[in-house]
Amino acid sequence: MAGGGTGIRKYVGALKDTTTVSIAKVNSDYKELDIAIVKATNHVERPAKEKYIRDLFYHLSPGRPRADVAYCIRALGRRLSKTRNWAVALKTLVVIHRALREVDPTFRDEFISYGRTSSHMLHLSYFKDDSSAEAWDYSAWVRNYALYLEERIESFRVLNYDVEKDPLRTRDLDTIGLLEQLPALQQLLFRLLDCQPQGSSSYNIIIQHALSMVALESVRIQTAINDAILNLVDKFFEMQRDDAITALDMYKRAISQAEQLSEFYEVCKSIHIGRGERFLKIEQPPASFLATMEEYVSNAPLASTIHRNQAVLAIEYNTKSEAEEPSTPPPPAPVPEPEPVKEVTPAAEPTDLLGMNESTPDTSEIDQKNASALAIVQQADNAPKAPAPTSTESVATSWELALFTAPSSNENAVTSSKLAGGLDLLTLDSLYNEAHRQAQHAQQNASQNPWETVPASGPMMQQPMYDPFYASNSIAAARNVQMVAMAQQQHAFMLQQEQQRQMMMMMAQQQQASSNPFVDPYMHAGAGMQLHASNAYTGTGMM
Repeated sequence: MAGGGTGIRKYVGALKDTTTVSIAKVNSDYKELDIAIVKATNHVERPAKEKYIRDLFYHLSPGRPRADVAYCIRALGRRLSKTRNWAVALKTLVVIHRALREVDPTFRDEFISYGRTSSHMLHLSYFKDDSSAEAWDYSAWVRNYALYLEERIESFRVLNYDVEKDPLRTRDLDTIGLLEQLPALQQLLFRLLDCQPQGSSSYNIIIQHALSMVALESVRIQTAINDAILNLVDKFFEMQRDDAITALDMYKRAISQAEQLSEFYEVCKSIHIGRGERFLKIEQPPASFLATMEEYVSNAPLASTIHRNQAVLAIEYNTKSEAEEPSTPPPPAPVPEPEPVKEVTPAAEPTDLLGMNESTPDTSEIDQKNASALAIVQQADNAPKAPAPTSTESVATSWELALFTAPSSNENAVTSSKLAGGLDLLTLDSLYNEAHRQAQHAQQNASQNPWETVPASGPMMQQPMYDPFYASNSIAAARNVQMVAMAQQQHAFMLQQEQQRQMMMMMAQQQQASSNPFVDPYMHAGAGMQLHASNAYTGTGMM
């Protein structure tokens, strides 16, 4: 066996182990467990005694509290992270490896849970022991061994079973599970092949002890991969192009790893590893089979094409099945029996004393009726006309009856004779006559009394009257308003005629008096004024 250090280094290592044990006996709550860990992973460059390993595994047994298991895992991790000696690191890894293989599965579960919280327990990529040239080679193999153990834990997370202890399941996987688990197994085998010793590490007794466990596990790993490859070949020619390409890469990698595993077994046999054990005899598949797989990948249909073809086939199958099935009418639905009608006696309604339940008349109908009542409807030409009043009827009777009788034929004439400002031709003529009469009367008064001033009240000096309702003359008034206006106009016309007649009589009397110098003109004028007042009173009473 090649030594790993000088006598001084061995003495210092032994002193550290003794000191650690003494401290554990005094200050540790788990002193028996700490002592077992220190003795199982001491600085001695020989494999640990089986006694110390068994004492350590006793604290990891199912009958012990789970706190002991958790403390043991933390203690091993702490010792692995603090040491710079290859022997201590390698022995610690061996204890962990044997515990995974031999102890109850609860240790594995606790170890996986601890690895999730502290992922640097098996991370020894920067570990090195440069105390000697041999220690350098040993450190390299320790790093690879730690990577293998870490990958072993990771494969359990993917596979959900232990390849070494549980039955293999790769032969019965479906395509999805196969494409997921086979890469994990191949990655585990890749880390195992890296544990092939190089240089002086091939002859170290501690490394050979650890290498023997790795070589035994390689048989189970390779068996699982072979079952997966057989399952892959059975499903390969039914895969889609993407899955077929991935499966072909896995197949090529399995062939390459099989060649490397054969070399690994030869190295193990050369250093007498696995003596008495039967390693696998690996045979390579024919090259023609690989060419057939590559040809299928080049011509394999895409996933979209397969889905489209499956959809077309499904539609054709449904159409064909519908055409073959006879079109039988569905059975008539059962007619439900009529339920007996129950007579419901209407409840007596209370008497509405306040009239709250009476229907409210629609306001739109009332407005429409009012508009129809106020509308001016022109009579047709063939409509019956009311008889004209006779000459024997009095003036009061004629205008009073005009308010209640039907409109006569004179209505159109009166309406057509109206001018702007609400005047008609008769009223306008009467105004002109009145103005002419006043002018003549003023001239006569001026001839009788030359000293009396004549007021400037001629027709030319009068101010024009302003009609405030001029803007509304273009809109026809209501029927009853027209009838009242017509009666007023007729009465005003009769008064004007009577006034003109009286004025003419007065003018004739004045002319006669002017021709007779013995007659008092003022007397006749006073008589005329009295007569005019009496007529005006009589007309007012008639109204």
